[in-house]
Amino acid sequence: MPVFEYKAIDRGGRSQKGFVDAENARAARLQLRDEGVFPTELREGADDAIPSDEGSRFEIRMPRLGVSLMDQAVATRQLSTLVGAGVPLISALGAISEQCENARLKAEFGRVRDRLNEGASLADAMASGDVFSDLYTSMVRAGETGGALEAILERLASYLESQVRLRNKVSAILVYPIFMLFFTLIIVGVLVTFVLPQITTLLDSLDQELPVYTRVIIGGSEWVRSYWWVLAIALLAGFAGFRAFVATERGRRSWDQTLLRLPVVGRVTRVVAVSRFARTLSTLLSGGIPIVQAMAVGRDVAGNVVLGDAIDKARESITEGASIAQPLRQSGQFPPMVTQMIEVGEQSGQLEAMLAKVAETYDEEVETTVSRLTALLEPVLILIMVGIVLLIIMATLQPVLKLTTSLS
Repeated sequence: MPVFEYKAIDRGGRSQKGFVDAENARAARLQLRDEGVFPTELREGADDAIPSDEGSRFEIRMPRLGVSLMDQAVATRQLSTLVGAGVPLISALGAISEQCENARLKAEFGRVRDRLNEGASLADAMASGDVFSDLYTSMVRAGETGGALEAILERLASYLESQVRLRNKVSAILVYPIFMLFFTLIIVGVLVTFVLPQITTLLDSLDQELPVYTRVIIGGSEWVRSYWWVLAIALLAGFAGFRAFVATERGRRSWDQTLLRLPVVGRVTRVVAVSRFARTLSTLLSGGIPIVQAMAVGRDVAGNVVLGDAIDKARESITEGASIAQPLRQSGQFPPMVTQMIEVGEQSGQLEAMLAKVAETYDEEVETTVSRLTALLEPVLILIMVGIVLLIIMATLQPVLKLTTSLS
């Protein structure tokens, strides 16, 4: 029988994690709910995957065909339109399944439709798979319970589209610096691999002592041509080791702390995480999800363990009757403007609107910050490229010029 690893919250709002034996993901969720535990994350693992020391566990996951946020957003908006037009839910799911271009999403909607025919609710049918997130299924469940499925699906589509826009903006801004870095590496590789070996023979025939940096560059070129496979293996091993380390709880915490401490990258990382948390929490609260459960989902969406610890403390504070803003402020991980707006939202009863405003503000800040950083990186990368090429040219031409001068 499969073993599922879970993260959950109990009726008191406390976090739990562990393992449960069940036939499938849906059975595991039902078993946990019968025990008074509400899963926020559930994934299947092998029987021997139960670790004795969770902080030192390494995981290797096989890649599989994914479903992009844009595909989910388009399908969700289409489902909202069909439901709003009075089309029966099963027929709407069948229509979306037929026109989906993504093979996995197409199969998933077909499976959800079959589950509805068997008598399951839409939220349970979606939760039994591994395509739709906990945020998605929680919102759908709230929409079914409150009789506002069309409005909830509309909000979900808007939320997914906003995440796609933010990701596309950042990706578009980073394309040029990445291209420049790649182009620089190609130029250096061509010079070291093809140009230098041809000049080395000429320099050796001069019968004179070469400058130190010329000998270093020639030696490096010969080493790369002879042992390039060692360099490739070392890079692949380093990348695999880094991914395995980050996959552990201790490694992920160390990496997240390091990212937040970096001068410029840390600010961007923090702002992106806060924006995701604020927008997710606003979307869930507006959909009628309880605050404790909404914050548990928002913590996972933020994608940073350090900020997640602060969110957990705030969640525990809520269960004790305290406010959200105070523990977030005391953690020192959230900007003062965020905690101040959350506090104002709590006092005025407009927490969802305040969180949405925070998300919009920080989305704009991310775009502005990354644009400025890119504008600074462009000339820096050009100077680095010119400097490397100039160094190689001078290292190879100086001995030739020196010989020419002595002959003259």
